[in-house]
Amino acid sequence: MTHVLVERDDVLQATAAALAQARTGRGSWLMLAAPPGRGRTATLDAVVRRASADDGIRVLSARCAPEETAFPFALVRQVFPTADGIPFSDLAAEQEQQVFHQLLDLLSRTAEARPVLLAVDDLHCADPVSRRWTGYLARRIARLPVLLLATECREHADVTWLPRTTGACHPLPPLGPDAVTQLARDRGLAPERHAMCRDATGGNPALVQALLADLADLADLADSTGPTALASPSDPTDPGAGRPPHHPDGAPLTRYRDALARWIRHRADDETRHTGLALAATAQCSPATGSALLQEALALCPARHAAAPSAPRLARLLSHPLALEAVLEAADPAELAVLHTHAARLLHDRGAPAATVAARLLHLDRPCEAWMARCLEDAADEAVRAGRIGEAAGLLRHALRAQPPLARHRHADLTLRLGSLEFPHSAEAGIRRLRAGLDLHPDGHERAAAAPALGAALAASGRTDSALSVLHRASSGTDDGELVHILRTVAALISSHDAVAWRNAVAGLRALGPAAPATVEPLVCGLITEYETGAGLLSAAEVLARIRPRLAAAPVHPLLRTAWMGSAATLLQWADQLQDARTLAEQGLPMPPASPDLTDAGLQCLLSARAEATLWAGGFRRVIAENTLLAHTCTGRGIRAPHLVSMVALARYELGQRDQAWQLLSAPDATTADSSWEWNELRYARALLHGYEGRWQAALDDYLACGTGQSARDFVSPVATPWRSGAALVLARLGRAARARELAEEELHHARRWGTPRTVGRALRAHAAAVGGRRGLDSLVEAAALLDEAPAPVERIETLIDLGRARIEAGLGRRGRDDLRAAEAEAVRLLSPTGADDGPEDHVGQGPDDRLGQGSGNGGPDPAAPPTGRLLRAARAALRSANARTTTRARSGPSALTGAERRVVDLAALGHTNAQIGEALHLTRRTVESHLTSSYRKLNVTRRTQLAVGLAETDITGGGPPG
Repeated sequence: MTHVLVERDDVLQATAAALAQARTGRGSWLMLAAPPGRGRTATLDAVVRRASADDGIRVLSARCAPEETAFPFALVRQVFPTADGIPFSDLAAEQEQQVFHQLLDLLSRTAEARPVLLAVDDLHCADPVSRRWTGYLARRIARLPVLLLATECREHADVTWLPRTTGACHPLPPLGPDAVTQLARDRGLAPERHAMCRDATGGNPALVQALLADLADLADLADSTGPTALASPSDPTDPGAGRPPHHPDGAPLTRYRDALARWIRHRADDETRHTGLALAATAQCSPATGSALLQEALALCPARHAAAPSAPRLARLLSHPLALEAVLEAADPAELAVLHTHAARLLHDRGAPAATVAARLLHLDRPCEAWMARCLEDAADEAVRAGRIGEAAGLLRHALRAQPPLARHRHADLTLRLGSLEFPHSAEAGIRRLRAGLDLHPDGHERAAAAPALGAALAASGRTDSALSVLHRASSGTDDGELVHILRTVAALISSHDAVAWRNAVAGLRALGPAAPATVEPLVCGLITEYETGAGLLSAAEVLARIRPRLAAAPVHPLLRTAWMGSAATLLQWADQLQDARTLAEQGLPMPPASPDLTDAGLQCLLSARAEATLWAGGFRRVIAENTLLAHTCTGRGIRAPHLVSMVALARYELGQRDQAWQLLSAPDATTADSSWEWNELRYARALLHGYEGRWQAALDDYLACGTGQSARDFVSPVATPWRSGAALVLARLGRAARARELAEEELHHARRWGTPRTVGRALRAHAAAVGGRRGLDSLVEAAALLDEAPAPVERIETLIDLGRARIEAGLGRRGRDDLRAAEAEAVRLLSPTGADDGPEDHVGQGPDDRLGQGSGNGGPDPAAPPTGRLLRAARAALRSANARTTTRARSGPSALTGAERRVVDLAALGHTNAQIGEALHLTRRTVESHLTSSYRKLNVTRRTQLAVGLAETDITGGGPPG
């Protein structure tokens, strides 16, 4: 260790002074006491080398070893190798005293010619007799020209006592941060490595030199192979913790690891080693560091020993991951297991949280007591509620390794739960685990009750036939009548992913309905209503009359709760009861951050209903925030979620994120498409995007493919995928007016049968494009009126844009431009973070932070950036083509207001409400709100009370409202 004597000048000066004193005939002793690795031997050797070079000093030296501790006088024989009469066995006290006196006399005669430096290394390893002689010498050394220089490990249990009247103990402190930094700099290490050298060594010279050598080797490797970086230390709670840290190219920190391994295995005494292992075992499971780590370790680990004197220093050292990993790798796994078991049992008995106890249990090879498996199960439940699915799965896997094995029914239950957790990350692994759990269940009734989870997983992975077979076998294997009804109803829900099976299932539900138990009947009714809605047999009012009373009635069977809520939410969404649909979905879905169980067919439905209801309401950011992670989780993991992917893609496109939208739509493997309704949603979304970008033929192909898929399911209503409206718009662009009119009129017929403003307004817009002229203008006027109060912002803006263009073409330029400005204002409002939910009343124009987008990692636009969504671009493009002033080009102040805006603002400034303004000016409430949104921006105000001040600018500038 070339540099180990850094910061040891005070020791060298003290020994030099003691030697000078010995030259005068006044001897003394000096003890260099320090823990392992502090450089005791190196310092001693440096003093010996200096003394040996001095002709005036005679050096006698000895180096003690544990192997010679049992041999009496072993140390003395090293000091006086040629002396006769030194015994080889223990003596009686009187004889021992006589030998001690003779040895002292021999040393005195030796020092007569030259002063003597008696250097003894590792005195704590000396045999007991020799240590007693050392004390004998120290008590008489003041009369001799002798310096007794010894080293001793202060972590050793048996410390040598020497009289303080004739000498002193000189500690060897750890190297300071500045010294370690300088050593690292001298080795040419990068500045970012300096802190590692300080923190991972605690200033211990041996560890410093070992780590510096390892890092220097890695630097040389980097020079020869290219830039690399030290691998980040692994999380000590990971299963892989305990292995030494490695460089990315595979080079381990061998010297550093070996130095700590030698200490823990060979050089530390039992008490110190036990304390170090207790600290390491605690650090594996706790974020505590330093003194907090020490207190926790002492509180949890067996109290065989009090805290070793070195405990605070060890706690600081083992707070660093590199040191912790090296100690864990060197430790005996059985000894660590004993510590973890004791600590886990103590925590469990004290009532610690399950997660805290489980962190200990994970470090055991397998749970060996019943309470351990229960604790792991409880901790898994907590992790699921917190959204840590991977952690929960690991806890359940460990519980299943219990020895002795768990009871069969409990083993089956945990296996089923583990399958549900594994499914989102690997569909195949989850399905295999679910199958194993079903096969393990000894109870036929419980096995049948668990079958829907496997059925839902199979359906989500595209194996609808297998899913239905599982449910049919389960229903035939139980004689519980209610359970049979439940399984058949769940099978009907899952059969919606297959066109033929769906039609047959509905026929079976109609036969089942009259005899269905009260706890099953609501879902039977819901599924039949879904089919009849799609078949165009019902109006929205009729659907609501069926659903709402059943939602208010007695609850359904727990196994059907989410499925019924999913069916009801879907129907409420189709009926444009969007807030009710979303509320119902949130009641059924787990509260964030918990993740939904994708092996629950009902939760799958609730996710779809919530996403589409939010999209229809214009909550694009919310759609992205709530569903992006789930959509990405499913993609590539064997789970098909084309509907959810479509919703996120459409939301991204509306916010101007074109590339991300197309990337999402290309993720599902279309070659695996079947007759599931979800693929029709994906085709419809692709058709929309093709149409937005002017690829008319591609859009038409996807619209027609969607229509073919829906027709195979007897789904003719435009409530879900209004493919006829889209196709009519595209056909009009392609010049195929006759076919466009045919589809548009058919769509309008079905839309009026359903009767919601969204479906009728959307169909009227397509009809207008197909027929053109005055009839087309009338259709657009009717559509705008219907959509004005509807929760359909996207359709309303698209209709206003078309209406504005149509009016301009018909010579109604002023009114047409007003329509386009209203569309622009509505598009701006929709893109604001709260625009999809709140209409402008008392806070028009305010822009609170986008809380849904912040920190979600959804890739959405910066809330502070100007809005650039699809609809806003379309509205502004229409305004530019009409040679109208756009919002971004308009002047600020009262002079920028249009005549309609000025009339609305004048009344608002007088204190009239939106409803009163609309009645006075014969405007709808939505139009009033749009005018106020635009006016607030031009006047640079945020509320009604500021309007009078904003309008007062007229008197200053001399401007007035445009005519």
